[in-house]
Amino acid sequence: MESVMLLIGAALLVVSVLFLFSHGAKRARFVSMVNKLPGPPAYPIIGNSLDMVVPRNRLFEVFQGRTQRYGPLFRVWAGPFAQVNISRPEHVEVVLHDTKHIDKSIYYSFLHPWLGEGLLTGTGAKWHSHRKLITPTFHFRILDIFVEVFVEKSDILVKKLLSNGGGKDFDIYPFITHCALDIICETAMGIQMNAQEESHCEYVKAIYEVSELTMQRAMRPWLHPKVFFDMTTLGKRYVQCLSVLHGFTNKVIQERKSLRLNGTTETTTSTADDGILGKKKRLAFLDLLLEVSENGAKMSDVEIREEVDTFMFEGHDTTSAGICWTLLLLGSHPDIQNTVYEELDHIFKGSERSITMRDLNEMKYLERVIKEALRLYPSVPNIGRILKKDTKIGDYLVPAGCMVNLQIFNVHRNPDQYPNPENFDPDNFLPERVAKRHPYAYIPFSAGPRNCIGQKFALLEEKTVLSSILRCFKVHAVENWRNLTLLNELILRPESGIRVRLSPRAITIC
Repeated sequence: MESVMLLIGAALLVVSVLFLFSHGAKRARFVSMVNKLPGPPAYPIIGNSLDMVVPRNRLFEVFQGRTQRYGPLFRVWAGPFAQVNISRPEHVEVVLHDTKHIDKSIYYSFLHPWLGEGLLTGTGAKWHSHRKLITPTFHFRILDIFVEVFVEKSDILVKKLLSNGGGKDFDIYPFITHCALDIICETAMGIQMNAQEESHCEYVKAIYEVSELTMQRAMRPWLHPKVFFDMTTLGKRYVQCLSVLHGFTNKVIQERKSLRLNGTTETTTSTADDGILGKKKRLAFLDLLLEVSENGAKMSDVEIREEVDTFMFEGHDTTSAGICWTLLLLGSHPDIQNTVYEELDHIFKGSERSITMRDLNEMKYLERVIKEALRLYPSVPNIGRILKKDTKIGDYLVPAGCMVNLQIFNVHRNPDQYPNPENFDPDNFLPERVAKRHPYAYIPFSAGPRNCIGQKFALLEEKTVLSSILRCFKVHAVENWRNLTLLNELILRPESGIRVRLSPRAITIC
């Protein structure tokens, strides 16, 4: 028996040694391959993490400094994790086009307590299943119904801006954000948040706090372990905010399910030409998810909440930023703003009628303006993936397991793709110019199998809000747009907000 135990012990020892050796050899190969890439010198264990210990308003400067020195492809070490940064469209295509590289980087895990495994953060079979189920909810006929909400909330916004008039400059960002929140609450959950009237709403406050706390944690490696983060003041506040957000969404889900059982979900208006929906019901995104679930593709209440919370987050913060950057750029370029006026005047001919889907489809120049604003200031400046296999990117072989940071902000400013890339020029999106560019030179909504399914929703919302404002006001920028301090966080925003001055246009609609 003793000899048997000795043999078993010896065998276990050999297996352990072989495991450690193979693991160590694999790690050594990984480190060796990563360190062949250009990049800043790194300290043992902590890597380049100390570079991030700077004030919040200097992070963007640090990131850009690295890119200018080591780009367009370079590596940094976030502690033991290797991150490869890329900013060339042909490099981006290698990652985004390959269906093997659909897993998000570890930084997205910090969103899991809030958004779970929804479309933004999920992966694998669950992500594929939900993507397939949810994509039809953004059909153009359903978006047509959402436009009614866009118009209603934009009308409220214009009234709020009129009451804030007087020719004085002010930060328009909160006004746009509250409008976007009203839109997303009604389209996502089917409820009226009235954020434009009640900006002190606890839910609204919790959304902003969770976003900021998530970023603070991501930038501090010592807060990455949940056990450490939970012990901090930041972690305790994070839990409180999650309780507000999840409690609110859970409550709405139960109420909508109850209404559906009673057959009383929302008002309907008849329409003769809606062959898809039969009646033109103002169904919220939540209703559509519940309908899908009832028809056999079962989604749990938790899974439904994850998707609604994801839509709430992605659907208001990104569009708010896009609208605000567009207003700033238009206010800084009166000639381009005048061209937008000419297009709107041609469409509406002085009429006070509400905006329709047909009107939005005719706003070709405004669409180019929005796209150019998203080129210069993409709402999401970076996206991250994890390589699932050794991958040739440019002249380098990048090992499996690396995080890849796709620098959308810098991808959009490649001089060989855009003449004078730092200038605001809507003609960059004339069809003939678009046709000459690399297909991955413009990716504000990502690209490939994980592109944003809500991009048509976002573009229609931005057109509606912007055209509503511009039918009533001339926009004057107060600050030089080139001198603003950028915050490189979950969403690209200016540190000081967007300060503008509005003056009424000589029309009667307002």
